[in-house]
Order: sequence, then C-alpha cells, then structure tokens
Amino acid sequence: MEASRPSPTGSIQHDGMVGHDQNVLQKHVSFFDRNKDGLIYPWETFQGFRAIGCGILLSSFASVFINVGLSRRTRPGKSFSLLFPIEVKNIHRGKHGSDSGVYDAEGRFVPSKFEEIFSKHARTNANALTSEELKEMLKANREPKDHGGWVAAYTEWKILYVLCKDKNGLLQKETIRAVYDGSLFEQMEKEKGKKASSRKQDV
Repeated sequence: MEASRPSPTGSIQHDGMVGHDQNVLQKHVSFFDRNKDGLIYPWETFQGFRAIGCGILLSSFASVFINVGLSRRTRPGKSFSLLFPIEVKNIHRGKHGSDSGVYDAEGRFVPSKFEEIFSKHARTNANALTSEELKEMLKANREPKDHGGWVAAYTEWKILYVLCKDKNGLLQKETIRAVYDGSLFEQMEKEKGKKASSRKQDV
C-alpha cells in the first residue's frame, strides 16, 4: 500500500486513492476494521480507540456514538442491523456537515482545504492550532441548524486535541495531516505498544 507523501507545499501528493482500492477517507477509518473484512463493528471501534490510548469510558462512548450514527448511512439498501456495522467502502456516505471540507464528497483529500485550516485559523503558530483557534475553526465551519454535524465535528477534534496536543498545548500540522491520511492511528498504536513493553522490562 503506497503511503501519501508531503510535497514541498505541504499538501499530500496522491490522486485521492491509497493503494489500489482505498481512498484517503477509507484509509482513515480502516484502522478500526481490526480484522480487515471491510466492516467495522462497535467492538472493533472500541478496540481501536483502546489501541490508541483512550480510556474505557471514552472508547465505549465512541463505539456507540460512531457506529449508531454511521451504520445505516454506510449500508444503503440493506436492512437494519442491531450489530451496527459500518461498511468501509461506503464511509463517504457518512460524511457529516459542518466539517473542514478536507475530504470531498467521495472521500478524497483536498489539499487546498487542508492548507486553509492553517491560513485562516493558525495565528499563534503557522503550523499548529491552539485550543482557542480550534474552537474558532469549529465555529466558523458550522452550517445553520446542522446540530448533528456540530456535535460530530466537536467530538472528533476534541478527542484529537486531547490525545495529540504537544507539551505547549499545540496541535501540530503534521499530526493533523496524519489523522487525515490514516497513518496517525497506526503510529499511536505502535507508540503505546513500545511504552507497554518498556514498562514490562522495568518491572
């Protein structure tokens, strides 16, 4: 699978596809498809959040919130399922409003929209967002009466900020780029594994 690569301008160079059959949005969520069968069940969402360092309560909330919210939308024409699976190939159908626009309607990465996050909102540091700048961005992206989109956007970005801010309280541009192309979750899982191994060796 070919990874996205930064260009000198800071955009991600690809045609919106990752490998042969996944676009960037699909790669973003496929980390949570723990058995790689094309479906993400609530227990897989839970496992994925635990793998990147989230607590049991947050992981439980995320598994319910995400799967209940996206299952029907990503399974067009199929009957309701109490298992609330999400189909990775149709994840673009679950794209909510009031977002940054970095993913287009088909789940492809839009470099200009990614850069716009920083040109419009990153005033303290050109390559990072503070907590306040993040709040301002979320407010600016709100679409009228799109309450579901507001909640979804806030939840996504709040979790990202809490987990990935640096020691100065900044959410770095490269971190945000990595979450969009799906590589951040894998990095976080590896880092958590290394820390766990280190602790075992110290005992």
